[in-house]
Amino acid sequence: MDLQSIKNRFGIIGNSPALNHALNTAVQVAATDLTVLIVGESGVGKEVFSQIIHALSSRKHNPFIAVNCGAIPEGTIDSELFGHEKGAFTGAVDSRKGYFETVNGGTLFMDEIGEMPLGTQARLLRVLETGEFIRVGSSKVQKTDVRVIAATNRELLEFTQKGRFREDLYYRLSTVPIRVSSLRDRKDDILLLFRKFVVDFAERYKTTPVQLDEEAKEMLIQYPWPGNIRELKNIAEQISVLSPTNQVSGKEMRIFLPEKKDNRMPMLAGNGASTGEFANEREILYKLFFDMKKDVTELKKMFVEILQNPSLAGAAANFTKESILNDYAGNVNEMPVMNSNNNVNSLNNGQNNLLPANNNNGSLPVILNNEDIQVHEEVEESLNIMDKEKELIIKALKKHRGKRKDASLDLGISERTLYRKLKEYDIDE
Repeated sequence: MDLQSIKNRFGIIGNSPALNHALNTAVQVAATDLTVLIVGESGVGKEVFSQIIHALSSRKHNPFIAVNCGAIPEGTIDSELFGHEKGAFTGAVDSRKGYFETVNGGTLFMDEIGEMPLGTQARLLRVLETGEFIRVGSSKVQKTDVRVIAATNRELLEFTQKGRFREDLYYRLSTVPIRVSSLRDRKDDILLLFRKFVVDFAERYKTTPVQLDEEAKEMLIQYPWPGNIRELKNIAEQISVLSPTNQVSGKEMRIFLPEKKDNRMPMLAGNGASTGEFANEREILYKLFFDMKKDVTELKKMFVEILQNPSLAGAAANFTKESILNDYAGNVNEMPVMNSNNNVNSLNNGQNNLLPANNNNGSLPVILNNEDIQVHEEVEESLNIMDKEKELIIKALKKHRGKRKDASLDLGISERTLYRKLKEYDIDE
């Protein structure tokens, strides 16, 4: 069977060299029983390649089952794959066959193999090497003849280095690797696929297939397509249903294509860039965090220098003076006057309003010099948990006038626990 007939049979559109190479590999390996690992991004059509391999193999008349390993909960995946005996776990009211037993003689396609738990990976490795498995809750070894085709959108080799995937299983699965290229690497196939999709949707919805102008076509080709063929099909369906006319221009195409996000990392405004213009809120937050970190670092450096060289305290005071001028220009007359005892001067007649500073021309607050700085020894309060607990119990009892029930509710403990604490801490009510 030639390559074009295979494409027609399985609905594959495209003529890119990478696609043709992947198809040729699938055709050649189909006649064998070798384990195949299909690698590619989400939405590139990895399951179609598994169907091609099964349909062209000697197992084509036997069962073919596709299993998504990432969709099966970790606690039940062993039972799904290998089966279980009655009473093996809670809810196992009857014995059940697993996929390796029901697909005996056929092909099992295991998608998202990188999401499989490590314990299950060890059992899968034994099946691949010996063809033997044991049901959950059983000790009887059973034989199976199943061809495994695995697929992943992850880099499993990196997972092995991080301990998230067994290295021996990786090399056992990738006996024959097939890499399906992404849509952005098949730019010549994008318009062919789009045309096929809009014709199919026009037949389904009884409408006329939409046409694209040159600008709209170029936009389709240049779009990165992170969702690959699946995303292209969704866009084609949206345009077929929502486009007001059959002729789609570049301006209308912008409505349907999501905004490009090639670089997901924040880009800080540099020389020649306008500050404060960011692609999204995440980048604004990153900019804010970076600025805060820079300010905190500068403050730390300044205080370390002052501690090492007290003569710099006067310079630091002048820096503070300039900062206040810049930040509070126009409102400086409302600043309080600070004396050597760090007390705010009271107003005449004991009022609460703040007086303007009397130094210089009355427009600046008084800044302390380094001679006015006094060193005070800080005495840490007790951090003992028992002391704090006793203090809270006493406060709760005083608050509720000795009522244990109300005090216990306020403290978030039972009345019995409160009574025990009263005895433990020897608290008189």
